[in-house]
Amino acid sequence: MNKKLKELIPETTVKVLSAVAIVAITMIFYFVIIKAMPVIRNSGLGLLTKTGFDQQIRDGFASSADEPMLTFGMLAPIIGTVLSTLIAIVVAGVLAVGAASVICEMVPRGVAAVLTAIVRLLASIPSVVFGLIGVMTVVPLVEKLFITVDMQIEYLEFFQMTGRNLLSSAIVLTFMIVPTIISLSIDAIRAVPNSQREVGYSFGMSRFRVIWKVVLPSARSGIAAGMILGVGRGIGEAIAVSMVCGGNAYIPNIMHGFAALLSPVLPLSSAIINKSEAMSSPAVESALFACGAILLLMGGILSALARLIEKRMRRRAGYAD
Repeated sequence: MNKKLKELIPETTVKVLSAVAIVAITMIFYFVIIKAMPVIRNSGLGLLTKTGFDQQIRDGFASSADEPMLTFGMLAPIIGTVLSTLIAIVVAGVLAVGAASVICEMVPRGVAAVLTAIVRLLASIPSVVFGLIGVMTVVPLVEKLFITVDMQIEYLEFFQMTGRNLLSSAIVLTFMIVPTIISLSIDAIRAVPNSQREVGYSFGMSRFRVIWKVVLPSARSGIAAGMILGVGRGIGEAIAVSMVCGGNAYIPNIMHGFAALLSPVLPLSSAIINKSEAMSSPAVESALFACGAILLLMGGILSALARLIEKRMRRRAGYAD
């Protein structure tokens, strides 16, 4: 086998596998959109702007196959997805960057190696385990610390206040995504050349100031990648969140103050899990595929945003696009 053929085989293999991946992803998109099209066509823009998802699922399940109820409003699941992910990513981002900085810059190398291994192990834990831990620990703790009988009575006309709520969902999501962000942040921080740290120390900077002013700005591209990956996992997480979210498509009211965090929610991915028992109805099946289509749209927007952030960071660093 000559040298040219040895180079051609792996190159062709990579191209074939890439083509297969592209075709598979395209077919997934096509299948989801086709299945969701009846609800998308009948609901129109109201799919994204109207509420009443829980009742609409019940009406859709009860409707006949000849006259299915195909008008749905998914504003509540969309807001539930955005709020739970936003709260989680803000808290996880702060914790992850701080933990990665300590592991890389402040502890001995042997301890750092052990901590890094533990973080990578946590990142590989199945989501259902986090959900189980959330049900056994987070839900009772939230209920004990924040929910009183008086609060339950006060907000009974709006929702049933239990330990399964937006706050519990955000806490579980935080612990799910923080190991991933820490892991990628560690890689980004370790990629910063030591010469940059030495310049900071030569100017008399403290260790904290070198980390804050030199290391983290240089590693921001990798940290941003970890944050975006964390957002992607938070948006798409279904099992763990569905176990602690409350399962009610309710829009938290900011006028309720802190009690808004104690209201039940139903993120899009959890809606697919929680309502899947009604998929024998064509209307409900199309509605749940519409949830999947919205998730795909959100994922596409996230990917485009990640690309935009990458370009801006490369431009600021002086690299050509």
